[in-house]
Amino acid sequence: MSTSTERIEIIDALRGFALAGILICHMVEQYIGAAAPASFYEAVSAGVPDQVVDAFIGIFLRGKFIALFSFLFGLSFFIQMDRGAQKGVAFGGRFLWRLVLLLLIGYVHSLFYRGDILTIYAMLGIFLIPFYKMDNKWVLGISAVLFLGLGRYIIFHFTGGDHLFFDVDPTDQDAPRVLEYYNTLKNGSLWDVFATNAWEGHLDKMNAQYGVFGRGYFTFAFFLVGLFVGRSGFFSRFREEKKLTKRILIWASVLLVVSIGIIAAAFMSLGPEAQLDNYIAMVGLSGMDMANLAMTLIYIALFVMLYRKARPEKWLAQLAPYGRMALTNYVLQSIVGTALLFGWGLGYLGELQNRYTFLIAIVVIILQVWISKLWLQYFHYGPLEWLWRSLTFFKVFPMRKKN
Repeated sequence: MSTSTERIEIIDALRGFALAGILICHMVEQYIGAAAPASFYEAVSAGVPDQVVDAFIGIFLRGKFIALFSFLFGLSFFIQMDRGAQKGVAFGGRFLWRLVLLLLIGYVHSLFYRGDILTIYAMLGIFLIPFYKMDNKWVLGISAVLFLGLGRYIIFHFTGGDHLFFDVDPTDQDAPRVLEYYNTLKNGSLWDVFATNAWEGHLDKMNAQYGVFGRGYFTFAFFLVGLFVGRSGFFSRFREEKKLTKRILIWASVLLVVSIGIIAAAFMSLGPEAQLDNYIAMVGLSGMDMANLAMTLIYIALFVMLYRKARPEKWLAQLAPYGRMALTNYVLQSIVGTALLFGWGLGYLGELQNRYTFLIAIVVIILQVWISKLWLQYFHYGPLEWLWRSLTFFKVFPMRKKN
């Protein structure tokens, strides 16, 4: 279904909502973007409030908001391709060039923060292009097998759960490589951090994305769901789709209950010293992915339901400018976070407990929401959005609004 050429505010607001959740996770994780020593986790979770924060993030935020961000990437892909089709222009080649630019932006961002997702989006986004004209049954079918963990099982069959690139147990928090990297973040210069993130950081990230943890397969599955929802035109008429929204909420809740049962059955059968070296553990990890899928769908449904009501819409719409400048805000919050925490900056890594990093994240969100709204009163785009758009079309777009 074709979409309007105008921006759909609820999509921008939902993107801002996703970005806020991502910031909270990253700030409380202290922008390490990799395994950290056991002593780090003991220090930042020393008190009951810190453990509550950690539990809250683990249950309600971690994995869910990056999934929502991925869903919106797939949705945006459809909107861009569809608008090109409306104008009689094949946008596939332009989108591919746009991904190359995103890869470059993401690489620079990854020098600061090893857990950068932009490079992953740029690489996986290439495979979205042939799906644009593929039948819905294939789009949903492939997303389903990815959600069920097909990629994880194939990788486990060949690797047995080992790191894809290094001779190290990916779950060993006190491995020499883990301690060395943490020490670099804690005491190294900005150049030291750049040097270790420039190559080794990407190998670690590739293992997290395409090893047994399989976040990359999960991410692409959400790309496909976003593409499917874009085709349906759901967000163009979300106010009328009340029955569909309710069904999504109900079935996602059922999936959540089932996936929790799978997780519990898998890991309880393995005992308290569960290791990721068997297929039962892989089933448990897939159950966790399905739980994240279910909660992400629940968040989308609840967000849409609230957005239909006047007072909640007024508040949630405040996130729309934040979401319109998502690329700029995502990169900027990483630079701010690493400057606060890493040794090349203020050096608070491992010294701020979860309760404090959580509050810092809330403050940063409030400031970025306010600044984004103020910025877009005077400018058409965020700085990185403007750069990305101008380089995509080889044209300098007007930045400042005339009035």
